[in-house]
Amino acid sequence: MKEGSLEAPTRHPLAWTDPDFYDEAKLDEELRRVFDICHGCRRCFNLCDSFPRLFDLIDESESGELDSVSSADFKPVVDACTLCDMCFLTKCPYVPPHEFNLDFPHLMLRYRAVERKKQGTPFVEKQVTETDRNGKLAAPVAGIANWATDLKNGTTRGLMEKAGGIDKRAALPKFHSKTFTRAAKSDVPEVNTAAPAYGRKAALYATCFVNYNNPDTGMAARRVLAKNGVETEVVYPSCCGMPQLEQGDIESVAKKARSVAQEMKPWIDKGYDIVALTPSCALMLKFEWPLIVPDDEDVKRLSAATKDISEYVVDIAKKEGLAEGIQALDGGVTVHIACHARAQNIGQKAAEMLRLIPDTKVSVIERCSGHGGSWGIFKENFDIALKVGKPVARQALKEANKYVVSECPLAGLHILQGMEEIEKDAAIPSQSEHPIELVAKAYGL
Repeated sequence: MKEGSLEAPTRHPLAWTDPDFYDEAKLDEELRRVFDICHGCRRCFNLCDSFPRLFDLIDESESGELDSVSSADFKPVVDACTLCDMCFLTKCPYVPPHEFNLDFPHLMLRYRAVERKKQGTPFVEKQVTETDRNGKLAAPVAGIANWATDLKNGTTRGLMEKAGGIDKRAALPKFHSKTFTRAAKSDVPEVNTAAPAYGRKAALYATCFVNYNNPDTGMAARRVLAKNGVETEVVYPSCCGMPQLEQGDIESVAKKARSVAQEMKPWIDKGYDIVALTPSCALMLKFEWPLIVPDDEDVKRLSAATKDISEYVVDIAKKEGLAEGIQALDGGVTVHIACHARAQNIGQKAAEMLRLIPDTKVSVIERCSGHGGSWGIFKENFDIALKVGKPVARQALKEANKYVVSECPLAGLHILQGMEEIEKDAAIPSQSEHPIELVAKAYGL
């Protein structure tokens, strides 16, 4: 059978409303079909822990083939998938339109959806997915919440590990008392009417992480765009649903897609571009939502109107040119290209954006950090997450740049932890920023 295709890869809509999607016998048949093809190919052996688990399972079986592997043993393979999409996008020669029609991440998602339908989402994992609720509860008591989750607080972190399975060694994001949506109301940057891109309008989809955990990213994006003549509005109806997607709760994601698309519709009607501030959320709006609710016209329009923030700044630079005033940054930058940025198939836009800063060394790492959303914080996964991310951390140490940044805030945090794990005495940055924050710094904003 011939590998690959001369046509561009494509993805089929998720048939999650079809009863057959949840039929366990049909799911098992598809798992065995796909796993057998993966066993014969093995190109994805170094992407994540799912594939080594699968190949070890087969190799250690009685026949050395899939026929002697029990279906009950498939769960660890599924559990190790972080839905990064890298196997589909970068490695697999059998994705549609190839007749083998492989979509490994969406098959893992289907397994989780079936599992969830039978058993529900485990309590702790469900609480972690409630990002809007957690952010709203934590904001008024951000100091206490951050104290409780601090790595140095052995008492509370020990309790969290014992009661909830969240590894006490895993760095957790901090909360802010002043959310991005709140800060944006009182801090509106003046639009540079002399900038080449004056006339553009963008509605910034704040995302739950930027809104509750890192408003600095949002403020930096807003100031950079204002400097370049772009009028911005901050819009945040709700989380994109990526945390629920990780748990197989497709119905919740569909509801979020429809409601957020409905609220974004007036902005699109008024000629605003939609700019997402984290790559996972951009991926959801652009690609995952249209596959989950393929018949929703508002979702289709939102998908077509959405750009990632790095992609948007590069688009301005290419079409109108950037506003003057950007200055070199001393010390060099190591930029990690997040998996969900790569999955958007837009190229290394974060690196392209940083190279717009004159006379600044930019080193690129294009490999999974190992964190995988909320996956990497749990005790059963944390050591594996560090192992998968070790090549990234090692390369970042080798580059020895002043800044280590990632479009994915959780990946950035995890990379710094990995660097410290390898070389505790190294000069490691105190924080990992989003690349747009360095552009703001270069502008003196």
